[in-house]
Amino acid sequence: MSGQDGARTGAGRATTASDLTALTAAEARRHLDARDVSAAELTEAHLARIDAVEGRVHSYITVMAEVARAQATAGDARIARGEAAPMTGVPVALKDNLCTVDAPTTAASRILAGYRSPYDATVVSRLRDQGAVFLGKANTDEFAMGSSTEWSAFGATRNPWRLSHVPGGSSGGPAAAVAADEAVVALGSDTGGSVRQPAGFCGVVGLKPTYGRVSRYGLIAFASSLDQIGPFARTVEDAAILLGAVAGHDPLDSTSAPEAVPDFAAMVGPGAGEPDLRGVRLGVAREYTIEGMEPGVQAAVDAAIARLAELGAELVEVSLPHTEYALATYYITAPAEASANLARYDGVRFGLSVQAPTLRETYERTRGEGFGPEVKRRIMLGTYALSSGYYDAYYVKAQKVRTLVRRDFDEAFERVDAIVCPTSPTVAFAFGARTDDPYQMYLSDVFTIPANMAGIPGIAVPCGFADGLPVSLQVLGPAFDEGIVLRVADAYERSETWTGQRPPL
Repeated sequence: MSGQDGARTGAGRATTASDLTALTAAEARRHLDARDVSAAELTEAHLARIDAVEGRVHSYITVMAEVARAQATAGDARIARGEAAPMTGVPVALKDNLCTVDAPTTAASRILAGYRSPYDATVVSRLRDQGAVFLGKANTDEFAMGSSTEWSAFGATRNPWRLSHVPGGSSGGPAAAVAADEAVVALGSDTGGSVRQPAGFCGVVGLKPTYGRVSRYGLIAFASSLDQIGPFARTVEDAAILLGAVAGHDPLDSTSAPEAVPDFAAMVGPGAGEPDLRGVRLGVAREYTIEGMEPGVQAAVDAAIARLAELGAELVEVSLPHTEYALATYYITAPAEASANLARYDGVRFGLSVQAPTLRETYERTRGEGFGPEVKRRIMLGTYALSSGYYDAYYVKAQKVRTLVRRDFDEAFERVDAIVCPTSPTVAFAFGARTDDPYQMYLSDVFTIPANMAGIPGIAVPCGFADGLPVSLQVLGPAFDEGIVLRVADAYERSETWTGQRPPL
């Protein structure tokens, strides 16, 4: 970040708006605690940045300016008392499928337009308790169903690197907000790659934790056995800080795991020492080289893996033989669960209600007008898979294959510490390029879906450019070992001189 070295290193006072919006969470913490930057100043700089670029990017559905200002004032008072937590005063974007009491939660759907939740999601509560600043609710594909953020009822988000291209999805809004300096960090949700793929397309870091590591309470459900909330950040260190702030057991979520939360932030960044992967065995799976990989993506990922070897990692070829079935398995499992979860949107209890002479017609008109085309497509796919006569042939068989996918990873992790592979087979594609071809759209997540099927953690970290657009390396680890994926991604990130480049907005 040329011209911003004072802010980047923590030396001197960061005074300009561009200095302030360039700060990482770790840098912001140092400036805030040193009292040479206030939370109010940091917040106003980000709100000004949102005003400047939102007309082009459209990262947000709702900007929470007054809420953010009040939280910033409270954060400054907390810092003055010497009671700052890691996220106190740090501006955050929240994907608009995370429930908040002080702003609408729409899941980017007309059926929930204007809906206000009576409670916060647990991750929101934990950030609120730490004194974080909520800049707004970020855009998403409707009900998190999509790979491009073109399926939002409130308009598409654009990729800050090239405005004619998609930011990925479904968490395209949070990814673009971080990439465009409209937030320091953000929270999204990942059901089949919806944190990692947009992070890859937008050139930022995106982490999907182990299923159960972060509470799903207050996350509007898409596919309950796959959904997981995860952080977006410009550095691996920031992702670790945000993960530490929201992770941990939650009695309100029956799938939340009673696992201790390590100090993730201590594992990464300058405090962890020089990048060194000696003694780390990294698996390279032959199944992650597929037809349709863009040559520029393959070259960048190969170079990144070679750099990991230069850092001391031992590369080991592994096989994940059932990977080729993961995509098909996912598109039976996820729509089936979505069909059940979205049955609650009936025009009776909350959200849009289109009245008709009979209750059945009210249901039909409400859902017909409230849901967009991709949501309808997935509801129909899922309902079909669960219907009498097809349940055993499709849904039950998919669960058996899912077990095999998970077993492949278990066996691989007996030989290696982590697995490295591309995040996506392509860079970000142009708007409209895949909306008429759902199969090609679904292939965008071919490398991210297996981790959701197995419930393991994965991180996407920028690893170069192809055709002027970001390319991303994915690191997958064993269940509840986010530490190894963070360590590998951090070592790579800190060994590259080009990391930290910003979009030309």
